[in-house]
Amino acid sequence: MAFFKRIFLFMLVNILVMTTISFVTNMLGLTGYMTSAGIDYGQLMAFCLIWGMSGAFISLAMSRKMAKWMMGVQLVDESAQEPRLRELVQMVYRLSEQAGLPARPEVGYYNSSEVNAFATGPTKARALVAVSSGLLDRMNKEELEGVIGHEIAHVANGDMVTMTLLQGVINAFVMFLARVISYAITSGSRSDDDERPSYMMQTLVTMGLEIALSILGSIVVAWFSRWREFRADEGGAKIAGYPKMIGALEALKSLHNYGPEAEPANQKAIAAFKISSRRSGWLSLFSTHPDLDKRILALQSSQFKGIHSQQRA
Repeated sequence: MAFFKRIFLFMLVNILVMTTISFVTNMLGLTGYMTSAGIDYGQLMAFCLIWGMSGAFISLAMSRKMAKWMMGVQLVDESAQEPRLRELVQMVYRLSEQAGLPARPEVGYYNSSEVNAFATGPTKARALVAVSSGLLDRMNKEELEGVIGHEIAHVANGDMVTMTLLQGVINAFVMFLARVISYAITSGSRSDDDERPSYMMQTLVTMGLEIALSILGSIVVAWFSRWREFRADEGGAKIAGYPKMIGALEALKSLHNYGPEAEPANQKAIAAFKISSRRSGWLSLFSTHPDLDKRILALQSSQFKGIHSQQRA
């Protein structure tokens, strides 16, 4: 289930929403960009931008509910009977206040042996921070605080909204290219008696191209996500403290037997706090998180620069 967490879940829902929009708009004949002379590219780009952004924001609006459903997240609050859950809620509330969030995030947990946590939600005021039972069982308080600080930083940085805007732009290009290519393919296969390709044929080809192009577009999203992870690490360190943030990453590295010698079961779980699975070759392009050792090194370097600056002051 680690595959469906955070960004992957968002991208999956986005593809489903976008292909559904394409199917519905084609079936309803909402193709004003099609003329007897062919495609009006200006109208097509406007059409794709509107519906591409709509698809991304619909996915964002659904993100919190989808995460709860897909992961089986149970919401908890300060009245939770289990002491560790009350402590978790208090920690999330305290760190969210330190980060200056406009409202407290929802707090949840789900049963899984994975050491994992994620944050999602449409706005800073409507966020969800959830952790696995495996994380609660295997991390100490300081390490847990580093993990929560990282997730709160994602919310504070507005990462989900930023990713949505990027995804919306990519959606627009995907829809545009899919329709141009689809028209070229179906136009070449139609008979001279046909004025234009059939809606059904063009719709099916367009949807197939959208799925394929969306997968390619996810490479751009994954690259941007890797860059945002460094920012979330830095933000988590400022919220919870550098030692706790670095300690959390080192604990995850240890817990998952991180490295090429890791067992297959651990390699699957390495997607937990989105530790790099060290994919090689072209597969590394789809990794949403940078290598864990690089993340630790970046934090240590930033901490050293901060200490050095304070000493000089």
